[in-house]
Amino acid sequence: MPLTSGKLRAPEYLGPAGLQREDPGPGSKYNKNWHGSSLVISMEPFVIAEGKSPVITAAIHEGHMIREELLPYMNLEEHERSREEDPYTDFLSEISGSRVIVNISRFETDMNRPREKAVYLRPEDAWGLNVWKQALPPELINRSLESYDAFYTGMKTLLNSIIDRFGHFVVLDLHTYNYRREGTAAEASEADNPEINIGTAHNHPRWSELTRHFIQTLSGAKINGQTPDVRENIKFKGGEFSRWINRNYGAFGFVLSIEFKKTFMDEFTGIVDIYHLRDIRRALNFTMDELAEQLELTGSK
Repeated sequence: MPLTSGKLRAPEYLGPAGLQREDPGPGSKYNKNWHGSSLVISMEPFVIAEGKSPVITAAIHEGHMIREELLPYMNLEEHERSREEDPYTDFLSEISGSRVIVNISRFETDMNRPREKAVYLRPEDAWGLNVWKQALPPELINRSLESYDAFYTGMKTLLNSIIDRFGHFVVLDLHTYNYRREGTAAEASEADNPEINIGTAHNHPRWSELTRHFIQTLSGAKINGQTPDVRENIKFKGGEFSRWINRNYGAFGFVLSIEFKKTFMDEFTGIVDIYHLRDIRRALNFTMDELAEQLELTGSK
């Protein structure tokens, strides 16, 4: 299945299809690269890796690639697609060896929607955008859904393995969001647009104390010279990815759907402030060890 991309990908994002197990080798408690992962499910549309941590980072809207056979039907320019994707979330995900990266664009297959809505067919599915020049043939839709099915099969394998090893897990479901929908000159309400939104609507109540602790810890980190405004379920509450994990594995773990306001970049041009972005990653990393320790305590109750 040939793929094309408007963005370069690091070589480790692509690899032989199938399952790989590697010796994690020496290193810190939580390895922060693919080589520290003991289980790697590597396919071109996505990569799923298990490291030495029950804290899983996921960047399911990072992808920009579109399958070659879909390109003649694509009506959107690259910058239009990129604005609704979540660039740089793969960079943020590097804080854990247990990682999930989707390389295909959400405009091909959206892993955060229910299966019947995972391929955008109408403008109302995609912020009013006319994604396709003409209706997609059923066989192309079905091939896009094959990636969806394979992704969730891979997630079952990952979560079952993590639960077998640790007994519990947490997924940091990383996203970014546009806050200037009305244009470059528009002033967005700070009350409705927190710097960091934590979506938790689908989680079991047993994890609520750990969630509050995570928000408190993240709120105390410095990002771009100040402590961030971190709030729960204001802008987003979590999508199908969170719903699916909680429906099937909610007794063993939960999902923090973390949406970063695009103040670290220009949401129209895509130009990023790398120092601001690094601060965000440092702030996330600041929560990791304590999150794993609190998870172990809560999961053992």
